Amino acid sequence: MKKEYGQHFLADRNILDVIGRLAQLGPDDVVLEIGPGHGVLTRYLAERVARVRAIEIDRALEPMLRDLGANVEVTFGDAVELELPQDATKLVSNLPYNVATPIVVESLDGLPNVDLWCVMVQREVADRFFAAPSTKDYGAVSVLVQLAAERTGFHPVSRTVFRPPPNVDSALVAFRRVALPDAYARVKRIVTASFAHRRKTLPNSLELAGAGTRAAAVEALAAIGRDANVRAEALAPHEFVALAQALP
Repeated sequence: MKKEYGQHFLADRNILDVIGRLAQLGPDDVVLEIGPGHGVLTRYLAERVARVRAIEIDRALEPMLRDLGANVEVTFGDAVELELPQDATKLVSNLPYNVATPIVVESLDGLPNVDLWCVMVQREVADRFFAAPSTKDYGAVSVLVQLAAERTGFHPVSRTVFRPPPNVDSALVAFRRVALPDAYARVKRIVTASFAHRRKTLPNSLELAGAGTRAAAVEALAAIGRDANVRAEALAPHEFVALAQALP
């Protein structure tokens, strides 16, 4: 196990059927798996789907990732930097903790053919994905995930299913794609800028992040019925779509 890669390998096969159920695996699926590790989940997937495209950063694991099946393709490299396979229809992974959030966020619009995610992440990350506005877990990732998907499953996971056991709790979370808002790239930029300075009011945060002037933000907020002193965490996901449309 290499700490720099956030590795915690699946060791309890009982969790595999939970993953299979939440991922709604089908024989025509092309599954993207980030961080196959020892290949425990990879083998399970390969027996149930058309193709598995696995990406592993740690070359030392190559001997364990051979002979996984004719329908398995393993690529070695950093998934954050690689061009991910565009034919993937599902993302099913025990995600390395240090890249879980960027992988999920970038896949929302970067992998348009993915219609379902089933990912193992830290419990606090899973809670953020579908957190409600004005709660401590609510942030940019909450807004972006909720604009792109709806949650279909959630399953807390014991630390004992991993080797080595992590020092944090984990959870499986599954969510299915809904239609992305128009001009999603612009909405994404506005959302990211809105939460860039959480202690600031939303107009100040947008200006500091270079997403527009404070005056323009105040006017746009007024257009959607919000006060100039509001903070980003008070806005619901759909309000950010309206805000992006109102900003010049």
